[in-house]
Amino acid sequence: MKAMILCAGYGKRLNPLTLKHPKPLLEIGKETLLSNTLKFLKQCKINEVVINVHYLGDQIINYINENKFNLKINIVREKEKILDTGGGVLNAIKHFQEPFLIINPDTIWNQDYLTELELMQKTFQTNKKIKCLMLLVKKEKSFDKSFKGDFNLENNLISKKEKNDLKYIYTGMQIIQPELFYKIKTTVFSINEIWNDLIKKNELYGIETNIKFLHISTLDIYKKLNIK
Repeated sequence: MKAMILCAGYGKRLNPLTLKHPKPLLEIGKETLLSNTLKFLKQCKINEVVINVHYLGDQIINYINENKFNLKINIVREKEKILDTGGGVLNAIKHFQEPFLIINPDTIWNQDYLTELELMQKTFQTNKKIKCLMLLVKKEKSFDKSFKGDFNLENNLISKKEKNDLKYIYTGMQIIQPELFYKIKTTVFSINEIWNDLIKKNELYGIETNIKFLHISTLDIYKKLNIK
């Protein structure tokens, strides 16, 4: 399985740190968010990765070139404007012919997630109806207590039925079929549009993790996690 790491964003909620450096290159301990994600993917036996870049993209490209990650890494630039999460994937879709992993570097991935990804892969392969499978966590498990929740989850089906009581957060890891992007004509769009369409059809699937969710959302959370 190939993977795509979303690295094009501005990271505005981490200003002033992200005024000079892109968010994926912020350090947590001895690693950057990007290097932590790349090393996690290597542990998952994923050997080919696509990274999209826009804001301060040259820094990310130089970082990749200067460090050895023992991975085949393809860089896809969003030159004129940022394409948002869905547009960023669509812009790189030629790299994927089979189901692939999309992962956000904002989450601090660790070895515990290896088992979760193995379960996701097995579930995706076993159930041929699945076009998108997301890893979700109950918001109580989040280090950042400001998260209000993104979805609900029941019998592995994701919904937003109780909009005032959404219990689950998206962790930043999903397996998705490239065919979901083939008919899209818009160049700039959020991947939420694909999720919402699948929810309407009762075709968005999820798996719950019990791993504590550490996500770099704000400057305050970043500082607390770095001290931790």
